[in-house]
Amino acid sequence: MNLKNKKVLITGSTGGIGNSLVEKFNSLESIIVATGTNEQKLSNLKKKFPKIHTEKFELNQHDKIEEFIDKVDKKLEGIDILVNNAGITLDNLSIRLTEENWKKVLDINLTASFLMCKHSIKKMLKKKYGKIINITSIVGHTGNLGQANYAASKAGIVAFSKSLSIEYAKKNININCVSPGFIKTEMTDKINEEFKKVLISKIPSGDLGTGEDVSNCVAFLASDMAKYINGETIHVNGGMYMS
Repeated sequence: MNLKNKKVLITGSTGGIGNSLVEKFNSLESIIVATGTNEQKLSNLKKKFPKIHTEKFELNQHDKIEEFIDKVDKKLEGIDILVNNAGITLDNLSIRLTEENWKKVLDINLTASFLMCKHSIKKMLKKKYGKIINITSIVGHTGNLGQANYAASKAGIVAFSKSLSIEYAKKNININCVSPGFIKTEMTDKINEEFKKVLISKIPSGDLGTGEDVSNCVAFLASDMAKYINGETIHVNGGMYMS
């Protein structure tokens, strides 16, 4: 799985899964641009992995995404791999969910991911090579209480990824999704222990996953070992959901 000197753009790099993605590609000697919205967390990431490049970027700035991709492409002299990992949640029961919070989640999780793909593909077409891995969620397949907006955004990522994969397969651009289940992060650490036990009881493997479980799968899809995999979603959830 040779990813040495491959030029990788990772969004949402400062979260639990994002950190694991940066660590994985760094260990494989890729050239990385890591993005996020928190300057302090980006600074900490840079201290931990000195060779990476970091860029603060707000994905709700849709009109600036093309300019941002141009900037990254110029900095790296090309983009080989895009990992769309950034996302937000604004949970509430559907009858209490405001239209504003519906739009905020879809704007960042779905629309921004599409635009990142669109403008990265333009760069990849020039050399007829590229790998895009979009991070979805088990919730996009199963639904979840209080997460109609989040589930819709993640299901939409799967759908547009399939369409893009059909459009650009002949150009040697592979577009796939990774759908994590419940992963050990700072967020899951805050879950009530009793509820966590109930949650784990529904997972056949008997435990939460790790960021490394997700990053291992992403690295595989980013490599040429996965050159004949296109338009697929790989589920990393311990057997909690099987498509």
